[in-house]
Amino acid sequence: MLDDNDVRAIVARGNSIEEVRQQLENFRRGFPHLRVVRPATAGDGIIVLPPYVFLQACYRQVERQVMSGLTVAKFVPASGAASRMFKALYNAKDDLAAGKTERETLIDKSKVSAFHRDIKRFAFYDRWAQVTGKSPAEMPLREQLDTLLTPAGLDYGNLPKGLLLFHKYSDGARTPFEEHCIEGVLYGANRDNTVNIHFTVSPEHLSLFEALMKEVVARYERKFSVKFNISFSGQQAATDTIAVTPDNEPFRNSDGSLLFRPAGHGALLDNLNRLDADIVFIKNIDNVQQDRAKQTVLDYKRVLAGILLDIREQLFIYQQLFDERPASGIARQTLIEALTFVQKQLNVEHPAYNEDTGSEELYTYIKQKLNRPLRVCGMVKNEGEPGGGPFWAVNRDGSVSLQIAESSQIAPDVPEQQAIVSKATHFNPVDLVCSFKNYKGDKYVLSAFRDMQTGFISAKSKDGKELRAQELPGLWNGAMADWNTVFVETPPVTFSPVKTINDLLRAEHQPD
Repeated sequence: MLDDNDVRAIVARGNSIEEVRQQLENFRRGFPHLRVVRPATAGDGIIVLPPYVFLQACYRQVERQVMSGLTVAKFVPASGAASRMFKALYNAKDDLAAGKTERETLIDKSKVSAFHRDIKRFAFYDRWAQVTGKSPAEMPLREQLDTLLTPAGLDYGNLPKGLLLFHKYSDGARTPFEEHCIEGVLYGANRDNTVNIHFTVSPEHLSLFEALMKEVVARYERKFSVKFNISFSGQQAATDTIAVTPDNEPFRNSDGSLLFRPAGHGALLDNLNRLDADIVFIKNIDNVQQDRAKQTVLDYKRVLAGILLDIREQLFIYQQLFDERPASGIARQTLIEALTFVQKQLNVEHPAYNEDTGSEELYTYIKQKLNRPLRVCGMVKNEGEPGGGPFWAVNRDGSVSLQIAESSQIAPDVPEQQAIVSKATHFNPVDLVCSFKNYKGDKYVLSAFRDMQTGFISAKSKDGKELRAQELPGLWNGAMADWNTVFVETPPVTFSPVKTINDLLRAEHQPD
């Protein structure tokens, strides 16, 4: 399937021949479904904090993070254009181009009607008027769509979400980039008042992000008396995956070269691994809140970090003990206590390891589970949002642990599995606090803790030809499958993503 020229081309672009061959094998065999045992629920995998414990967790986060000088960073996936936000508007453009009248289009498309009717409520309205010199509300629908989406106006159809104006305030409108900077000040400031934020962006958008950074960051530094350390990175070409034809043969461009495609957000694991911090907060670019909700966001970020630091403290004690002593040097009672810690605090169960297991075997198992990255993930009650959720799932080594699973990972034609899915109570908002280092301060190699059998295959096309594409294990599910994981319930106000343009009309994104 691959000739010598293909091999040379693969090496030249930085991909691994072994990985490409494995990707081709994945297309032929497919990926196995994740077997879930039960949903993670309140009290069974999801921590729900009483008020007094909540306050204690907030306090501990501030005390340990700031007073002990731990380094903190914020990681924000911000790649890709916002074109999917405007799908309904693009469909309306097509209808108008096909000869439909404005009235017919608005009647047929309720989402477009809402956009047209409430156009003055969008935070970008004033900027739009400045750019065009016209009142957007007085434009016919065709002109509204053209000037919003194309380079003739705001060009929002080609920009990333991070650069769109989301929120309106008395002193102007803000982009998600700016909202994340302000959030970083609230819960991510280091002891020296530096705020480390890393954005993953597409190469074609990098200069635009850098321009916005130069425009606004100095103002926020003065306002909050901090120093921002903002960095950017793009998805590495070496993480792209090979595409194939519907017959699973390598897909070739018109010049005969192999086609490689970006491998989804799971490819950002390498970007994440490059951060050097004791605590890393992860949150998507479009999940931002108005200022009135930021105190709640701050409180729960402190809670997540406080719980992580509590668990990490005990984890480090056990790591050092198991690193410095052999099995024969650890008392049996201490082994049992460590096993209980793995089961109850790190949420890992295994039917083959219990109080009756031999000391050497138990020691090896516990040590392996202790020496892994740690993450604490916020979970919100499911209110109908699409996407992944928290489950107890079976791992490749036979253990059962907490996992974030996308619906596509769970067998759709197995009634028992779908029955478990139907009982899920919570949703994954991508609200994580992570620790990548062991007790010595050495960083883990994060790629060693992903499950490569949790990738995803989808149907795409190029130049009118059908193809099959492959995504790497998702960043917060398969890419973190072998992490120690803790779930904590957080309120819905901490999750307000913008998936469509009309989401900006929701109350949580509108001024008071």
